[in-house]
Amino acid sequence: MVDLATAAAVRVFRDERAAVLATLIRYVGDFQVAEDAVQDAFEAALAAWRRDGVPDNPAAWITVTARRRAIDRLRRDQSISDRAERLAALLRLNRQEHFSMSEASAIADDRLRLIFTCCHPALDMPARVALTLRTLGGLTTGEIARAFLVGEPTMGKRIVRAKRKIADAHIPYRVPADEELPDRVRGVLRVVYLIFNEGYSASEGDLLVRAELCDEAIRLGRLVCELMPDDAEVWGLLALMLLHDARRTSRVDGNGSYVPLQAQDRSMWDWDRIGEGFRALERAVRFGRPGQYQLQAAIIALHIRAADGDAADWAQIAQLYGALGRLNPSPVVELNHAAAVGFAYGASAGLELLEPLLGDPALERYQPLHATHAELLRRAGDLTGAIHAYERAIALSANGVERAELERRLEALTAG
Repeated sequence: MVDLATAAAVRVFRDERAAVLATLIRYVGDFQVAEDAVQDAFEAALAAWRRDGVPDNPAAWITVTARRRAIDRLRRDQSISDRAERLAALLRLNRQEHFSMSEASAIADDRLRLIFTCCHPALDMPARVALTLRTLGGLTTGEIARAFLVGEPTMGKRIVRAKRKIADAHIPYRVPADEELPDRVRGVLRVVYLIFNEGYSASEGDLLVRAELCDEAIRLGRLVCELMPDDAEVWGLLALMLLHDARRTSRVDGNGSYVPLQAQDRSMWDWDRIGEGFRALERAVRFGRPGQYQLQAAIIALHIRAADGDAADWAQIAQLYGALGRLNPSPVVELNHAAAVGFAYGASAGLELLEPLLGDPALERYQPLHATHAELLRRAGDLTGAIHAYERAIALSANGVERAELERRLEALTAG
């Protein structure tokens, strides 16, 4: 049974860690020193709160303690060039009995600075994802490593390299200038979306869904909405993640086998989360600035609003994928467009759109392409072609649940 002190520390860690860390980084100027100070504070909290009871304001207790631990670490660390200035600023802040209004209002900016620093384009994408989960999410190195199916030492080195790159490249700890902001926001959203995608459809392993990554991406999405409430695509991404995640428990059956959307038990869907997703999408649309995440959210909304799995408006879905392809051209969008056209206007129409993708060498090992090709061929009556396409898709499947579903479809095809 978890004691009250531990429960309170866990809650504050999840809710307040990013804000405390972000502000400390501003004063300390070093990711590692700030992160170590915050960790020290939570370890101290567990001991003190078990002994003395949980304070009335646990978040403030953590903030003050983390600041004091940062002061201790700065005093010992001789490697920070402007150490004296940073120490002086922290000591002045530490003498205040209460937060000033200016300090309180700076916390939101600090979290924005941290988000943009972790997602800086100078870092490669795996490093951005890992650093975002470590600093903003508070996931341990081991948790991140397990989620992405790499060894903990490998993930640890990845995170250390990212922090070193920030220091060595003098990546600024700031909110980007107005002219930089649109591209940088897109970069932030891409990181969050990649985290969610890996959770929602795990690329490898025996689980289809990695719930901890879905939860963390949605938490990060809500945080970005809080900090950037006037950006349509921020709300579009949150809507997209919520509408997908609401169906999480219905995507596999009791045996762990894959269940396609049209066959899912809708009573298992989280309708409160769906309602939140619809509201986020409506808020995004009101800005009148369409974007890729809004369009994707609108597509899944059409599936959800259909009377049943077979009643989706495929013509409108195909139209939305066409708009998405014009806005954000990519082979993945073209593939989904071809599949939607195949449902709306017949398998032959879908195969016609799929043909150029099948000739693209870059997509030769892209499993969803071959799985979609197999399904369209099956529906077009080309059973021999479908069998070969299914075999190719199975050979390329690294996820056990997806591979088992493809094998089931192939077996049904050959048995018939």
